[in-house]
Amino acid sequence: MCGFTFTVFLSAFQLLPAAPFRIRELGGSTLASGLFLGFLTFASAFSAPITGAIADRIGRPRALVIASLVIAGCSVVYAVTSNYRLMLALVIVHGVFWSALLTASGAYMTNMLPARRRAEGIGYWGLASVGALAVAPPVAFWILRYGWGWLCACCVALNLVMAAIAWTLREDRLADAERARQEHTTGPLVEWRVLVLSLTLFLYSFGYGAITTFSAVYADALGITPKSIYLTTLAIVILLTRPLSGALADRVGHRQVFLPCLVLIALGLATLGLHGTRGSLVISALIFGLGFGTAYPVFIAYVMHDVDARRRGAAFGAVLLAFDTGVGSGSTVAGWLIQRFGFSAAFGTAAALSAIALPYFLLADRRLR
Repeated sequence: MCGFTFTVFLSAFQLLPAAPFRIRELGGSTLASGLFLGFLTFASAFSAPITGAIADRIGRPRALVIASLVIAGCSVVYAVTSNYRLMLALVIVHGVFWSALLTASGAYMTNMLPARRRAEGIGYWGLASVGALAVAPPVAFWILRYGWGWLCACCVALNLVMAAIAWTLREDRLADAERARQEHTTGPLVEWRVLVLSLTLFLYSFGYGAITTFSAVYADALGITPKSIYLTTLAIVILLTRPLSGALADRVGHRQVFLPCLVLIALGLATLGLHGTRGSLVISALIFGLGFGTAYPVFIAYVMHDVDARRRGAAFGAVLLAFDTGVGSGSTVAGWLIQRFGFSAAFGTAAALSAIALPYFLLADRRLR
């Protein structure tokens, strides 16, 4: 599963930072370049409850194989098209099957992990995606020097490797899997309690969407090299801190660790919005990475504690609905704000929204419990 996830995110984070440059090369605006990640994450968000429930029924490994092959096909079309509008239309399909990858793999891993070490296990598994984030952007910009087609070809190859790895996986806890496939799962399509709590993730993932799409563009506008310095620093911080933070959360309490993370995320985004130097980018990535890298696995461990094993695909769908909507909003709105008011306004808006996450979580958690 770590090998699968590393390959998934190695492919994705080669494509995502490079796509805005390709869209602008084809005549698209800064706003249009932000819509690429925006459309992907909106499609992922709103389809996640459905794809998560489908994965619960047909089996998570099978869902992973199908999604990997469809995304490989999308990468082929990205390579041959010279119309950025077609790229923006196709990324919606990409987003639907991206949600299937995330919900199915998340549910698969959660079922494998013992409850008393769930945050630690999710943290270790998450290192695979973070490691890919550290490697992928600089590799992508190196490949891009030889042409967009070569970058897309690399993504196709990685997608096929994903499908091959997923083919070797076997469903864990077969009894639960069989019941999920053979019976209609009771309860609503959406796990509403999980969704309400997950709106916290919407508030802080707005900033992550802005960073993923525009941190390289921001560095390029400032004349800072390498362009991928923010994403690489962010990944290194998460790699170094996540193994410790997950185990700590399992011992002292998931909620107690999650709350300070929300403060760090807001501070990191504020630092990015206030200054435009190499040092400020690195400091922002350090602060943001410490909070952001710890927050997600700790939150997942917290909410999954009360979710039935047969409903975990649907529960991950609710989490992704909130998280990906935030990422998509951040990418799209940040593109418009940068075009109209500049980078500081965009990152400042992200910081303001993430500052609301802490009081919202406290209020929602108290009401639900």
